[in-house]
Amino acid sequence: MKSEKISEAVVRRLPVYLRYLNALNKREVATVSSQDLGQRLNLNPAQIRKDLAYFGDFGRKGIGYDVTYLIEKIRHILKIDQQINVALVGAGNLGQALSNYNAYLKDNMKIVAVFDAVPEKTGTMINTLVVQPMDQLEATVKEKNIRIGIITVPDFEAQQVADKLIECGIEAILNFAPIILKTPDNIRVHSTDFTTDLLSLAYYLEDGKEESQHDSE
Repeated sequence: MKSEKISEAVVRRLPVYLRYLNALNKREVATVSSQDLGQRLNLNPAQIRKDLAYFGDFGRKGIGYDVTYLIEKIRHILKIDQQINVALVGAGNLGQALSNYNAYLKDNMKIVAVFDAVPEKTGTMINTLVVQPMDQLEATVKEKNIRIGIITVPDFEAQQVADKLIECGIEAILNFAPIILKTPDNIRVHSTDFTTDLLSLAYYLEDGKEESQHDSE
């Protein structure tokens, strides 16, 4: 791997490549070109080649990429060729949905523990996991070698939860709460906000479409 800093945009595209490569592998496709990858993923083939070249020389001129080999390499780059345990805090509707979805994924990144501060929720089951009280967080993180935390609590609780996760040794956080978390520089945080993403789509709607419909009536 080259020593230069890899941009976040490149890292975020790697799982996109991996998902399509896995689909090809299921169809027993042996090789794929950057041209085909670009066409299927609506990306510039040159960008794909550049992204992969940051990590090594994986393709062969005139042949393309060996699908199985490239899957193996991308999984190694993303560190998902090893078991990565995840803890989720917030056993509400979103937390339950994520836990149930993750349970059926055939991957090495697994939600292995779920926590909630509401006594009525602790002790209940989400798939095969028992919802644990927050006072068991630190011991469970250490016992199960949990490295990533997912936050699905209300915004007013999110910062406190993030602080607790970091205190317990969590290295990275996926935050679903609509709030910007304050964390140390060595803690990686990715935030996803359903409301913001949905509202931003309105910008791309056609201007005047509603007006033109009224005019035609």
